Amino acid sequence: MKRFKAEGDGFLGRTVTGDETWVHYHQLETKKASKEWRHTSSPKPKKFRTQPSKKRFMLTLFWDEQGVILEHYMPRGNTVTSAKYADLLKNHLRPVIKSKRRGLLSTGILLQHDNARPHTVRSTVATIQDLPYECLSHPPYSPEIDSSDFHVFGLLKEAMGGKSFRSDKEVQLAVHEWLYSQPKGFFFLEVSVHFRSAGTLVWNARETT
Repeated sequence: MKRFKAEGDGFLGRTVTGDETWVHYHQLETKKASKEWRHTSSPKPKKFRTQPSKKRFMLTLFWDEQGVILEHYMPRGNTVTSAKYADLLKNHLRPVIKSKRRGLLSTGILLQHDNARPHTVRSTVATIQDLPYECLSHPPYSPEIDSSDFHVFGLLKEAMGGKSFRSDKEVQLAVHEWLYSQPKGFFFLEVSVHFRSAGTLVWNARETT
């Protein structure tokens, strides 16, 4: 927040956010999506206990204020390790940034990710320093800073809710189409910094359309 106050929009323009999420062949509907308008005297709806399908794979998404930079799908049955994440940063993310965001590498990338172990082990930190990226600090117990979970992945899973797919390719196509169908400004977060009476800085992020 101090950096944003000092650097303004330039700070936002250099920030690249990355995070991982599981994508299922069958994603359950969210409680919000399954709500129905009913009369007070209507009988209670029957609900069957369901679970997400066991078939799933991991999506790693990197994005900035302009939109998606990289969507990377791991082979089914695999998960993120420090070695795989370091390789992703070096051999996948960097070339895509170079081609999609001309000049950003020379300006300096501010990498925002959470404190998951593959992101913070010594080998990953060394890779980030060698690239070189500047890793923004992520204080412990601060899920509100993880904007992928709260802004992107939640809406993605809501859109995928209730749908079933037969192959990795079908799921990946559905995710890709959803990501690139979002209106202009979906990925742009306007950040406001406010001072409360106690003198504490508070981060407010709201979607700009």
